Amino acid sequence: MKLFIRVAFSAFILFACNTKKFERPAETFYMPAEWEPHDAVWLGWEKDSLRGYYPAVADIIKALAPNVTVKMAFHNDTLMYKAITYLTSQGVDSNMYKRYIIPGDRYWIRDHGAAFLVNGKGELGVADFAWNSYGYPGFLELKYNGNKDSVTHYLNLRKEFRLQTAAVDSLMAIKEGAKIFKTNVIHEGGAIEVNGAGTLILCEATVFQRNPDMKKEYIEAEMKKVLGVSNIIWMKEGLADDPKSFFRRIVANYVGGGTGGHTDEFVRFADPKTILLAWVDEKEKDLNPINRMNYERMNENYKILKASKDQDGKSFTIIKVPLPDLITKKILAREKIDSAEVTFDVEVNNFIPSEKPKVGDTLLRVPAGSYMNYLVTNGLVLLPTYTAFGSSKEKEEQVRKIFEEQFPGRKIVFIDAIMQNWSGGGIHCSTQQQPKKKTN
Repeated sequence: MKLFIRVAFSAFILFACNTKKFERPAETFYMPAEWEPHDAVWLGWEKDSLRGYYPAVADIIKALAPNVTVKMAFHNDTLMYKAITYLTSQGVDSNMYKRYIIPGDRYWIRDHGAAFLVNGKGELGVADFAWNSYGYPGFLELKYNGNKDSVTHYLNLRKEFRLQTAAVDSLMAIKEGAKIFKTNVIHEGGAIEVNGAGTLILCEATVFQRNPDMKKEYIEAEMKKVLGVSNIIWMKEGLADDPKSFFRRIVANYVGGGTGGHTDEFVRFADPKTILLAWVDEKEKDLNPINRMNYERMNENYKILKASKDQDGKSFTIIKVPLPDLITKKILAREKIDSAEVTFDVEVNNFIPSEKPKVGDTLLRVPAGSYMNYLVTNGLVLLPTYTAFGSSKEKEEQVRKIFEEQFPGRKIVFIDAIMQNWSGGGIHCSTQQQPKKKTN
């Protein structure tokens, strides 16, 4: 009997240890989940007369303003006044957003802006990652076959502005009175996906492209330190239509550009125990080579997620979110494109040598289209829409139902952000939430 009691007691202790929840001290800073309350949502702005971002920006502000404070960063006064003029013409009153001059700011504030943190003592923090323009040095190494002189030459172009961009997150922290937590790990905000309870999802394709000389163990330790997580899940690759940098031959005559695998294109938390994963159905996998690549990549990621545990050792619920039907645009590979020309055509010299098309080749350019590049904020979910570009209305309605179920009580607003997609980004990339301060 005594032996039985000892064994039973030992089993109880083991069970208790294995089921103990991850808890943080009140003074520990961490990144809250995106669905938690926000004090503000930040947007960036830059001259984009050839890219066409502005209409979506106006729509985003109109949707956000009744629900959350909107803050906008500008590199200089000139851009700010031009923004005011344009937005006013689109029915966006200047009282609908606050304005900040932050030298070095670019449009994609999710990636270079402040990754905000909180603790249980009502304090605000910022995780200050290193910045190298989306792994630009690595892309130049590929493009110029490792020629150091060429790599150095192109890195030095606009070097001062890139250094300013690297400081935007710190400047935002200073303006908000936030404590700064620095790390030498190079990482962008669109590649941070947390459940707010201790788990972080990363993608190997982007993390190691940005940090080729760092060990995985070191990167994990730094992520845990600056983001306040205890558990990290590693995906292999992101979507095929989000290749690293501009321009890349994805497969056959399909070309595009992007980040190389940001998580906000393909895998997101809906709550601490539920993960949304971009998906291609079996019946659609052979419609085109991009679908086939995404089908294979997301199936591999699905297997990883099914085998993963959260910070407390428990399994996740995984919900498959259909990708929009593939959008393509026929373009030409050209020798030279005038800097003032509005076109989707591409210059052959913008490709790495092994992927370079011939002048006159007809190519199919694809945007980084995904329903996963959404923003959740106070009472609201902003989702991209693709039906105007040929994607199935039935599929988009299916997506609506998924998000209504996963984010009950929040209004679902679809926004046309296709021009952002053509540049490798989307709604989430265009925004950065500032969480509400907490007290335990």
